[in-house]
Amino acid sequence: MNTSIVNPPRDPNTLSNYNNFLTTHTEVNFSIDFEKRNISGNVALTLKSITDAAAKEILLDTSFLNVKDVVLNGKTPKWDLLPRFEPYGSALKISLEDGVQNGKSVQLEMSTETTKECTAIQWLTPAQTRSEHPYMFTQCQAIHTRSVFPCQDTPDVKGTVQFNIESPLPVIASGLSIGVKDLEKGANSAIGTKLYTFEQSIPIPSYLFALASGDIAKAPIGPRSVVATGPKELKAAQWELEESTERYIETVEKIVFPYQWTEYNVLVLPPSFPYGGMENPVYTYATPTMISGDRENVDVIAHELSHSYSGNLVSNASWEHFWLNEGWTTYLERRLQAAVHGEPHRDFSSIIGWKSLQDSVKQFGDSHEFTKMVVDLKGKDPDDAFSSIPYEKGYTFLSYLENQVTKNKWNTYIPHYFTTFARRSLDSYDFKANLLSFFASDTIAFKALNDVDWDSWLYTPGLPPKPTFDTSLVDVCYDLASKWETGRFEPRQEDIKGWSANQVVVFLDTVQAFAKPLDERASQTMGSTYGFAKSQNVEVVSRYYQAALKARDETVFKPTAELLGKVGRMKFVRPLYRLLDEADRALAVETFEKNKDFYHPICKNLVEKDLFGKGTRS
Repeated sequence: MNTSIVNPPRDPNTLSNYNNFLTTHTEVNFSIDFEKRNISGNVALTLKSITDAAAKEILLDTSFLNVKDVVLNGKTPKWDLLPRFEPYGSALKISLEDGVQNGKSVQLEMSTETTKECTAIQWLTPAQTRSEHPYMFTQCQAIHTRSVFPCQDTPDVKGTVQFNIESPLPVIASGLSIGVKDLEKGANSAIGTKLYTFEQSIPIPSYLFALASGDIAKAPIGPRSVVATGPKELKAAQWELEESTERYIETVEKIVFPYQWTEYNVLVLPPSFPYGGMENPVYTYATPTMISGDRENVDVIAHELSHSYSGNLVSNASWEHFWLNEGWTTYLERRLQAAVHGEPHRDFSSIIGWKSLQDSVKQFGDSHEFTKMVVDLKGKDPDDAFSSIPYEKGYTFLSYLENQVTKNKWNTYIPHYFTTFARRSLDSYDFKANLLSFFASDTIAFKALNDVDWDSWLYTPGLPPKPTFDTSLVDVCYDLASKWETGRFEPRQEDIKGWSANQVVVFLDTVQAFAKPLDERASQTMGSTYGFAKSQNVEVVSRYYQAALKARDETVFKPTAELLGKVGRMKFVRPLYRLLDEADRALAVETFEKNKDFYHPICKNLVEKDLFGKGTRS
C-alpha cells in the first residue's frame, strides 16, 4: 500500500492508528503448544511513520491476548493495554517520547501469548481429526488476527511476513516454505519439535495471516500445486483435485495475467472448518465437503484461486466494501467456469447464486443495512454482516457493467484493474474512478458508465434488478420441480438420470422455494426415489434436508442432527439449524449443546445468535 492514506482512516473496524503508521513487515517467532492450547512467542513489526507531524503514540489491535512485554528500537517504552471496546478488542498503546518523523521506521517487538478466548484458532482433539494427533488452524478473516498477535488488523494495510514456527507436528502457513529444522525433542513427546520457516514476500493484509499444524501429509495435484490433508484422506483429496487445478490456474491467467504467488496449494481441513474455502495465499484452506468423490464440488477451488487476484493481490480497504473482494472473485470464478465448461455454465452457476442471494435478503429483511453492497459497519462486527450478498450482488453489478460496455471492451479492463491496484487496497470510489478513467477516451462506453445509477447499486438495500439468465442447463430441473409442485405424476429414479450434482442443487433449491412446502409423504418419496437421503454429496443432502424440514418430515430430523455433528461449514450449518429450530426446537438446542465445541468459534457464535438471539466469544 502506498503512503497516501486518507485521514481519517477508511476502516471503522480497527482501533489502530494506521493513518499515522503503516506496518511494512511482520516477523513472528511462535511456538505451538497443543497441551496448553496456545501460541506464544515474539512478534516484531516494522512500522513506518506516514504523517508530517511527529506521531506521539502507536496504537495496535489486540483481542483476548496476553501481552507480556514491549520493546521499541531496543528500549522499553511506556505501554498500556486499554480497556476492551466491543466488538473490536483492546488497543495496545505504545508511547513515543520523541515522536517519529514522516518516512522513518521503528522496530517494535512484543512477547505475546494467545488465550482460551482467542477467536481465530480452533484446537481439535485426535477424535475430531480421524488421527492419533491433535490439530490446530487459524481463521483470521475478518478481524480475528488481533487475537493471535498485536497488529494493525485492517485490510487497508499490507506488509510482508516471515513465519518462524515451532511445533511437534507439521506446519503450513500463508507463505512459501524456506526450510525445516530439527530442534530438541519435546520432553513428553516421541515426535521431535521442528522449526518451520515460511516467507511471504508479497505484501498481504493481516487477515491473510494463516497457520495450521497437525498430522498433515501432501501429494502433488499439478506442476505448481500440492494438496495437504490427513494421511487417511490424502488419496481421495488428490483424486478430487488433480484433474482440474492446473487447468484452472492456466485459465484464470488468460483472463487476468500470470499467477503471482509461485505455488497454488490446497489444505483440506477437518470437518469443523466454517467456510467453503479461505483464500490464504500459497495455501487455500478448503472444506472437506468439497471431497465428494464425484469432482462435482471442485469449483470451490475455482473461487479460491480467483481470490489470488481479487482479495489477496487487490484488497478491499475495509469490510464495508467487501463486495470488491467477493464480487470480483465470483465474477472471475464464473468467467473461469465458462472458459473451461462452456458459456452456459456461467449462468448455471449464477442461477444457483441468485437463489442464495434471495435467501440472504429474506433472512436479513429486504430493507436491512447488510443487504446493501456498501454497508455501514461502524461499531459493528463484520462477521455479523457475512452472507452471500457481497458475492452475488457484487457479481450481478460487475456483469451489468460488462453488459454496459460490451464483453470485449470489459475484457481489456480486467487486467488493467488488477495491474493498477496490485498489492494495494481500494474502496468502491477508487473502483468507480478507475473504471471511468480507463474508458474516458471511449465515448460510447464512457457515456454508458456515466449513465449507470451508481448510488442505487451501491446503497439500495434488497435485491438488485434480476438479470436474464441462460436457463438451458436448468430448464429440465425447473420442469421436474413443477411436476412435484402439482403432484400429478409418478416419480421415478430415471427422472434425474444423467444429472450433475449442480442440476440436483437447482432442482432442490426450486423445491425449497415452493409457496406451499412439500407434504411429509412427498418428502419421503423424493428422498427414497432419488437417493437424496443417502447422498454423500453434502451440497445435495443438506438441501434435501432443508426441503424435508420445511415439509415437517420427521424422518429427517435425526439425520439432520447427525449431519450437524459432522459438518462445521456455515453454509450448511446455519440454515439447517434455523429450519430444525422451527421444526423441533428441543432437538435443535440439544444438537447445538452437544456439538458446540466441535464448531469453530466464528460458527459457534453465529449459530448461538441464530438460536438464542445472542452470541458469546469463546
